[in-house]
Amino acid sequence: MIKKILIGQLQPGMYIHDLNCDWMSHPFARSKFLLKDPADIGKIHEAGIPEVYIDTDKGLDVVDAPTESEVRAETEHRMLELAAAPAPEPIKVSAIEELARAQRIHEQAGRVVRNVMNDARLGRAVQVADIEAVVTDITASVARNNGALLSLLRLKDADDYTYMHCVAVGTMMVTFARHLGLEAEIVRQAGIGGLMHDVGKMKIPDKVLNKPGKLTEEEFAVIRHHPEEGHAILVASGAVGEIPLDITLHHHERIDGSGYPHKLTQDRISTLAKMSAIVDVYDAITSDRVYHKGMAPTEALRKMFEWSKFHFEEKLVHHFMRCIGIYPVGTLVMLESGRLGVVTDQTDGNLLAPRVRVFFSTRANCYIKPEELDLTRGSDRITSHELPEKWGVDPMRFLQAA
Repeated sequence: MIKKILIGQLQPGMYIHDLNCDWMSHPFARSKFLLKDPADIGKIHEAGIPEVYIDTDKGLDVVDAPTESEVRAETEHRMLELAAAPAPEPIKVSAIEELARAQRIHEQAGRVVRNVMNDARLGRAVQVADIEAVVTDITASVARNNGALLSLLRLKDADDYTYMHCVAVGTMMVTFARHLGLEAEIVRQAGIGGLMHDVGKMKIPDKVLNKPGKLTEEEFAVIRHHPEEGHAILVASGAVGEIPLDITLHHHERIDGSGYPHKLTQDRISTLAKMSAIVDVYDAITSDRVYHKGMAPTEALRKMFEWSKFHFEEKLVHHFMRCIGIYPVGTLVMLESGRLGVVTDQTDGNLLAPRVRVFFSTRANCYIKPEELDLTRGSDRITSHELPEKWGVDPMRFLQAA
């Protein structure tokens, strides 16, 4: 049986089933292992991990600890309560209408970030004007329909992961800041900060940055220098505002003081840095890496909820979920009718009932004529999110279909 326990309850002889954190927050080569060395408990504590999941069939038990299913049910209940709150701002055009423009902006943003990063690697001045122009385009697309660009953010190749991760964080920071109703200049600065937040990784040796496997403790320590390296690069450029500098330096801080580089706690971390921490982790855990399979967006949001009582500001996690939707555009979902569909837009009334384009019958095991459904009309309902790999389908193909 899988159970969740506090770090203080951990002892040798227990089998770690899940370290319950994003992959960049711990120094272990595996997330499942028998805990034999008491020193490893210290390492888990030093990594800022407050709770873990144990497998009681493979190791010692904690009798009164909640089970994984109990924790999941409680978290999902909280998410459903939030989903019943007032819906986000109405969209101006559909995600399908915006998608072609969003694809061009996404590609251009990738090229610009790659050029800026390469300049930083070579010690050249960072061209902030190019980044600002991209943020303007991203903001315009998000204003028309934020789902179109958001649906593209999981598309990353191994060779360009660092660049496209920055594009994703920049896009989501613009979306998040607009959702909170922040003034236009702050939204712009938040986007710049997101696009440039990992520029310090260009000072990390390639053998560490691009290692096709889990980092050693020594390599992990090297990676942790990138916020300070990035801050120094941007300060030297002389053309970057305080908000991007703050985001770059503090996007790995955590409200319980377990983050880096300065181990800041709740009140010492700015709201925008807290937002960037949420966005950074969300994109990381939903992205495929050589050694890490990305979570489905809905599952990632559930984990973020779970971690928010220690690592993130809970209210900001709630706002983030509402701004991208429980089922973000591009998510593959299973309907009660047994049909698979791709989420094409959020609706004004209910985050649990987005617009969906169905295209596959799991009961007949075949493709069907695509049909657009507005689930607020009660024509069907979502029973779960699904991984495309499980069914061998490409939901983005049907998001793009006319």
